[in-house]
Amino acid sequence: MPFVPVLHAEWIKIRTLRSHLGALAAMLVATAAFSALAAADADDSDPLFSVFFGVSFGQIAAIGFGTTAVSSEFRGGALRLTLAAVPDRGRWFAAKVTAIALPTLAVGLLTGLVTLLVGRAVLGASAPGWAEGVRGAVGCGVHLTLMALFAAGLAAVLRSGVATLSVLIPFLLIVSFVIGDLSGSIADFLPDRAGQVALHSSWDGALGPWSGIGVTALWTAAALAAGAWRVRRRDA
Repeated sequence: MPFVPVLHAEWIKIRTLRSHLGALAAMLVATAAFSALAAADADDSDPLFSVFFGVSFGQIAAIGFGTTAVSSEFRGGALRLTLAAVPDRGRWFAAKVTAIALPTLAVGLLTGLVTLLVGRAVLGASAPGWAEGVRGAVGCGVHLTLMALFAAGLAAVLRSGVATLSVLIPFLLIVSFVIGDLSGSIADFLPDRAGQVALHSSWDGALGPWSGIGVTALWTAAALAAGAWRVRRRDA
């Protein structure tokens, strides 16, 4: 079967499940709301991160979206039905990943723009400039997309939404912060923290805005490659 019809089928699965649409909406609402709260109580040391502080919460929704979009295939024999229609597992997984990436990127960029506008309104004269703000908005959208795809790859490896979220949520909320407090140089290369370098006005670590995004992209590529291998090797 050609790729486009497979992609269309995967897109139908995503847009017809309320949980998926709810996760995308939560990504926007959580990022903008927590960013507005942070900006209202921010100092002038890093105005750009004050505007995009909420991405730390929005990425949890992005991870939830990527996880459930893949893990739903491993419940109730859904994947057997899918593979009966699309025997090429690699093509199916590529379509699934694309169907996750496109709406996440669209909502992520919208989230970045809304968050920037809200943050600038709250910060007023101390807000970051437009050039820096647009960089942050784009970085926000790309980072959220990469985190959703990272979760999707891990879900394909573990074949369980519960297992994937049980690994990623504690990692983001606990492990990443603890490592960051103990050794910033190591924490810079963690997938969630590397991608957020683009959301800072200045950064003292080894990575820059786009090299940080690049590190997160490498983590994501590794997770997707492992997920694709797992899909090809395991029975439905």
